[in-house]
Amino acid sequence: MAPRGSYCRRVMGVAVAVAACALCLLPATTSGALRVGFYQSSCPNAEALVRQAVAAAFARDAGVAAGLIRLHFHDCFVRGCDASVLLTKNPAGGQTERDAAPNNPSLRGFEVIDAAKAAVEAACPRTVSCADIIAFAARDSVKLTGNVDYQVPAGRRDGNVSIAQDAFDNLPPFIFTAQKLAERFANKSLSLEDMVVLSGAHTVGRSFCSSFVDRVRNSTTGAAIVDAGLDPGYAAQLRALCPTRDTLATTPMDPDTPATLDNNYYKLLPQGKGLFFSDNQLRVNATMNALVTRFAANEAEWKQRFADAMVKMGHIEVQTGRCGQIRVNCNVVNPSTSSPEVELAGEDQETGGAVAAS
Repeated sequence: MAPRGSYCRRVMGVAVAVAACALCLLPATTSGALRVGFYQSSCPNAEALVRQAVAAAFARDAGVAAGLIRLHFHDCFVRGCDASVLLTKNPAGGQTERDAAPNNPSLRGFEVIDAAKAAVEAACPRTVSCADIIAFAARDSVKLTGNVDYQVPAGRRDGNVSIAQDAFDNLPPFIFTAQKLAERFANKSLSLEDMVVLSGAHTVGRSFCSSFVDRVRNSTTGAAIVDAGLDPGYAAQLRALCPTRDTLATTPMDPDTPATLDNNYYKLLPQGKGLFFSDNQLRVNATMNALVTRFAANEAEWKQRFADAMVKMGHIEVQTGRCGQIRVNCNVVNPSTSSPEVELAGEDQETGGAVAAS
């Protein structure tokens, strides 16, 4: 794994913090790196508290697990894994990522992160970042839906910028071709195989009509069509569900095992049952299609690769050390009047008893 270097996006208000931000320019495998067990001294119950919040939400609505996995993806691809997707207000003004069309209204799980953050704050005030809570919650959701467990290196800091346009510029939309998808993932130091592996997350969760209706209806006249690579029978089902683009109905992305994180997604693609245009693009590229065939035949391999890819994705452009902040409320940045101690809370964690991630 070769995660991209961390970097600092803002100038801190005290001289020591400015000097420390140089650490953020180092690769994530050196000083300032994410580490498994990052909170074992400063907040030993942090991961358990997040796990409890996720389990409670999952018991009420199993679909929230898919939302939390997607939330981690959408956070990391825009400005890195810094919880910028949670912000409801942009300090500089304007629309936030959370309100941008790629995220609103489809992105979900915010209330679970809020509940987890409240529990963690009660136990360990100003210690655990919202970015790490998102990463833990995604891991716990993978465990609940796919019985796949993995260790999450932690130590991310929260950003203080969230701009709607960044979501459009960085997230890979469902209309992208194979080449454009590969480029968008490569921009985040994720390989072609990583892309195919992570696409398998489409085996859980649901999607609104607006994401796929153009594959079954002419966008101008509304007349019936069947996009290339789409099974006609499946297309008819989708067309009946979505009389217009604006229909707020949803459908499972995996019609066979919609609540289970398994390799069924890869089995559906050759049957013409990949819901999105981008799903079918995995078949038109020979390299990607070979991976589709491989993962369709070996669920255990795909699950292991999925866990590895989630960890790798969790390193994208992270802020560590004294960069960023530990938000007290995940939805807003800390007040500008906060003291340096608030902004740098949890820094003693940097030297405490953690195991380096491989």
